[in-house]
Amino acid sequence: MTPRVSVIGGGLAGSEATWQLAKRGIGVDLFEMRPVVKTPVHQTSDFAELVCSNSLRGNDLDQAAGILKEEMRRLDSLIVRVGDEVRVPAGSALAVDRGLFAQRITEEITKLPGVVVHREERSTLPDEPLAIVATGPLTSDALAQDIARFVGDTHLHFYDAVSPVIEADSIDMTKVFRASRYQKGTDDYLNCPMDEPEYRSFFTELMAAECSEVKDFEKEFFFEGCLPIEVIASRGPETMRFGPMKPVGLTNPHTGRRPFAVVQLRQDNLAASHFSMVGFQTHLKWPEQKRIFRMIPGLENAEFIRFGMIHRNTYINSPKTLHPTFEARARPGLFFAGQMSGVEGYVESAASGLLAGIAASARARGHEPAAFPVETAMGALGRYISGSDPKHYQPTNIAFGLFPDLAQTIRDKRLRRRALSERALLSLGAFIDRGFQPSPSPAPLVAPGSPASA
Repeated sequence: MTPRVSVIGGGLAGSEATWQLAKRGIGVDLFEMRPVVKTPVHQTSDFAELVCSNSLRGNDLDQAAGILKEEMRRLDSLIVRVGDEVRVPAGSALAVDRGLFAQRITEEITKLPGVVVHREERSTLPDEPLAIVATGPLTSDALAQDIARFVGDTHLHFYDAVSPVIEADSIDMTKVFRASRYQKGTDDYLNCPMDEPEYRSFFTELMAAECSEVKDFEKEFFFEGCLPIEVIASRGPETMRFGPMKPVGLTNPHTGRRPFAVVQLRQDNLAASHFSMVGFQTHLKWPEQKRIFRMIPGLENAEFIRFGMIHRNTYINSPKTLHPTFEARARPGLFFAGQMSGVEGYVESAASGLLAGIAASARARGHEPAAFPVETAMGALGRYISGSDPKHYQPTNIAFGLFPDLAQTIRDKRLRRRALSERALLSLGAFIDRGFQPSPSPAPLVAPGSPASA
């Protein structure tokens, strides 16, 4: 009789792992502590609730996140499939209606045969023979301490900050304009233009604003890909103009000129009644957010559906702990997935759940899990979390720098990325055809124009 797998955590990673296991005929006990135990940032008890952004990042195959999502589509990812079904306009990015996304994932998971959902907190590592720990960045203190004892290390942590969400009806549409940078795709973003005096005043007030306290930690450490806007601003008066407020690629139709700076708003739900402030993660106190963000042209009367906030992310030092299959080196049958496993980002978290689910299904049937080829985005992610320097380990998003070099040098960045993309998908296809077994020889490296890439 095939053993069941316990999955701890119903976020993106846990939901994806459960889906991959159930579709392979493996029974799953899925444990989710909400709503019995609440978190500082979750608003519902739905699975796979997105709390930081509605964007699953770029979809194009010249972007590393686009390759990763395409691989996941070919592996029948529940997260990506539902994301495609409930997407909202966001140019070339895959953005979703957050509420509908979580509802659909929850419906799919709860109707799976062989899956039993347990609404309870697990305060210690599971002692079941097969388990996936996917408790996410807000792992409860008791479980985090038990995991720390297991890995034999002090837990690492960093902070994530959440962007504010604004009521669409409160935006002054006479002062904003619709456009995507460089006219890529459709005009899916609302742009709030600033002239230089407006920007300087905004910067001054932002630097003088009062932030919420970060309790229990002496030092704040933020993931570079999700810095609070006030942290970005603290690095210099022009830094925001080269980050989330960059005006490059945008022309204000009211003036015919490029703004000095711009704040972009992205649709947050299918009804287009809510917009999130792009790149405006923050841990300013809520009254300060209202005061300062209403200085932005078009947002003078903004009504905030949700203010920005900060929360702690917890992750293990995975190079010391995990194989590229996301299985613990010290305990076969125990897997980690999601941000707890040392990846960063929603797409990467879901991908790690997919990888752990496939590997755990192999272990459940008495087979040794096989790592995905390193030429694939999935395999590159597994190699990073298992093979990086543990002394300086930090979570990362998927990036082209994680892929092995091509056999030949291609200087044109667009062609090089195309070659990496083609090679990844060819390697993945061969891996699937072999039944998720490693190749007896390294996968061929494909360059643009070669017969294999045609």
